[in-house]
Amino acid sequence: MKIKKNDNVIVLAGKDKGKTGKVSRVFHAIDKVLIEGVNVAKIHQKPRRNDQKGQIVERSRPIHVSNVAFIDPKTKKATRLGYKIDGDKKVRIAKKSGATV
Repeated sequence: MKIKKNDNVIVLAGKDKGKTGKVSRVFHAIDKVLIEGVNVAKIHQKPRRNDQKGQIVERSRPIHVSNVAFIDPKTKKATRLGYKIDGDKKVRIAKKSGATV
């Protein structure tokens, strides 16, 4: 999976198509990413203590990595990512502009 934490991505499919956000967590085992403010669901939460009330909390849910694309830092549009060997380091590059990420 080439998308990593703190990458800016755009959603390509689903109810939140076109929204952008920052990746806050990556789930490698299930190929999903958690994006701040995208795919928000309302969760009914029980009271944890006797003096606390139950409440409805909005929480971001994971979205499959195939439904998101990296945003190119130069062109601000969706692009694919690739790798390039730069000296002795392996760096990520944006396919459209060739910029190092």
